Amino acid sequence: MADYILKIKELTKTYRQVDALRNVSITLYPGKIYGLIGSNGAGKSTLMSVIAGLTFPTSGSIELFGKDNARAIQAERKRIGCMIESPSLNMSLSAKENIRYHRILRGISNVELEDELIELVGLGDTGKKQVKDFSLGMKQRLGIAVSLINNPELLILDEPINGLDPLGVKEIRILLKKLCEEQHITVLISSHNLPELYQVATDYIIIHDGEIKQTLTLGELENKCQRHILIECEKPEDLLVLFENELGTTNYKIMPDKTIKLYDYVDNKRKVATKIFENGIITTNFSVEGDTLENYFISVIGGEKND
Repeated sequence: MADYILKIKELTKTYRQVDALRNVSITLYPGKIYGLIGSNGAGKSTLMSVIAGLTFPTSGSIELFGKDNARAIQAERKRIGCMIESPSLNMSLSAKENIRYHRILRGISNVELEDELIELVGLGDTGKKQVKDFSLGMKQRLGIAVSLINNPELLILDEPINGLDPLGVKEIRILLKKLCEEQHITVLISSHNLPELYQVATDYIIIHDGEIKQTLTLGELENKCQRHILIECEKPEDLLVLFENELGTTNYKIMPDKTIKLYDYVDNKRKVATKIFENGIITTNFSVEGDTLENYFISVIGGEKND
């Protein structure tokens, strides 16, 4: 049995001779929160809709929970919960009444599920309050509760944190981590805001103009964005002795090309340069590298800061 829950290969979706998705290939593994990030119109919602079966690809293949034929995949989609575009809520009903409506609509007989889901998303104290009087964050949490009615193993959420105030973002972040860690639900969440996703996602998929530009883990992202002094010289071992004996730091990393990333003294690079000069070490590169999350995203999609 496959250790992944979703594998997409060279998937293309064309609308009126325009490719909304182009040769997309991704793999999702259990127990992770995947951040699908891209600008508006990048193809995020289209990709999620294809996975959820709300639209169908023009070409390419999908394997879901180890199944790869169309009929089997459609059956496996019962193991998916999704909230794409906006929550399907009745504004004149309470949170619990909305859950009840969707539970009955899906033929689920477990009445206790209503209270369980309401408590899970932190809306247990809303009582008979109508959804129209909820904050945006509360509505989003209720929408997530609705998407959990079928006890999914894969949860797909299309921009659930965009437009929320800081408190609403925090509420969604706590909920998603809880679902992943305690309920063992794999989450695919989209946004065009990398700093927001940075606080919740374990892995990232960057999409632009319908193409996957990069996939990377949180650790890889942090490594690429963390500011550091990049130093290159003929004898890197001499630098290591200098760092430890004269600068008192081991917070560095030796790269495969023998360059060294020094994570300390970024704001006091003059001291590092002085020590290197005093020890007679000749460098061929000495520069401060690393960038903000936003600028890194721009560089990946080929923006003006790409270098």
